[in-house]
Amino acid sequence: MRWLRALLLLPILSLSLGAANPVLVPDVSQRKIDIVYSFTGAELLMFGAILYPGGRIPTEKADIVVVLRGPSQPLIVREKQKLGGLIWVNAESARFLSAPGYYAIASSRPLEQLVDERTAAIYELGVKNLQLSPASNEQPETRRRFEDGLIGLFSKANLYVEQPGSIEITNGVLYRARLPIPARVPVGTYVTETFLVKDGRIIAVASKEVQIDKSGFERFVAESARHYPLTYGIVAVLLSLLLGWGAAMAFRRI
Repeated sequence: MRWLRALLLLPILSLSLGAANPVLVPDVSQRKIDIVYSFTGAELLMFGAILYPGGRIPTEKADIVVVLRGPSQPLIVREKQKLGGLIWVNAESARFLSAPGYYAIASSRPLEQLVDERTAAIYELGVKNLQLSPASNEQPETRRRFEDGLIGLFSKANLYVEQPGSIEITNGVLYRARLPIPARVPVGTYVTETFLVKDGRIIAVASKEVQIDKSGFERFVAESARHYPLTYGIVAVLLSLLLGWGAAMAFRRI
């Protein structure tokens, strides 16, 4: 599917170079977002302009779709079942090789009014079209159940977001969209993609990168856990023992 998407982008790029198609000039309000201890979330403004050949804006104006995608990661989704009507235990599970840790999409109109299902699947427009790359060989019905479960969990945590009809286009040239960044967002390099859509076809694509990283004490802890896992584990255990001993002594005096 990804190589097919790359092939479809070739005519878009060649037409853009020949000035036959409009060109997108995107930008973002923040190129780098720092996560500190007081971070409760943020809002990323994605904006830009549509440059038409000769500066002539067509009568039938095009639509805009923007996507913000976080770094992909392998995941294991487990299904829980109640045992004896009392205890929840892990039952079946499914492993995915590359699920995006964050995905948000906004559009000037609902996606089903802009592109057909095939185009949406090729460009991964919408959470239901994400290519989650399952690693196990379950039946299609079982795999789809786990995919729906994964999407449901991430959507509930505001890590998968859809905002149809939220993009504002001014005078057919300037556009802007606001996408939420939740507090528990994963760190890494994010990619913003902007699509110009007209008559059911994607006629221009542009992208930018956004870096989300920990800062301050959170960065120190994350770097320590990554580079010195043994020392980090020992310190964490000792700190837990110290806090437990301190709490026990405090309650003993009461």
